[in-house]
Amino acid sequence: MSYSQPAKPEWSTPVKEGADVPSVVFKTRVRIESEDENPFDWKEVTSDDLFKGKRAVLFALPGAFTPTCSNTHVPGYHAAYNEMKALGVDEVYCLSVNDCFVMRQWGLKQKLPEDMTVGANGFSTVKMIPDGAAQFTRGMGMSCVWEQERGFGERSWRYSAVIENGKVEKLFIEGGAIVQDSGPDPFEVSDATTMLNYLKQTAKN
Repeated sequence: MSYSQPAKPEWSTPVKEGADVPSVVFKTRVRIESEDENPFDWKEVTSDDLFKGKRAVLFALPGAFTPTCSNTHVPGYHAAYNEMKALGVDEVYCLSVNDCFVMRQWGLKQKLPEDMTVGANGFSTVKMIPDGAAQFTRGMGMSCVWEQERGFGERSWRYSAVIENGKVEKLFIEGGAIVQDSGPDPFEVSDATTMLNYLKQTAKN
């Protein structure tokens, strides 16, 4: 008996530039007034909360704490954060199919500056998006299942995007397409340098 569950084709066919981002609800944790060692409570954050009325950079990756994601992908965007802001970007988001607890601990491990304000929802530079149920990832058509390779299960394919007021302006998809259960983990076009070059080319004078 096989327990494999490959990604559905509609969940792994990337959206086109110009499309709306998927409308989903992310289960996050928000800081509250408390002396407890875990001063957070649940907060539902929608796609509109993240993207409506904003110019945002989003980069998505296969998993928190994994080597390429930790050594290069997140540090690159963290280092480029101020320059991206100066180029007209309102927010820089990192998305992974992990829960909010994992994403916070990973952000702390990455030495991202945590926003300690009551009501704050994470970090003050690169903000972590926990897509634990993969709903946003599926809606973007970026679902990839790793079974024989790595044993990750369903995760996001590596990509980056510019999202203008909830619409996908630009997509950088590693390898140009999703490869299910891929052995290689390409990292050539979703990096911060490629994104910065695009932002400079499209910057409004």
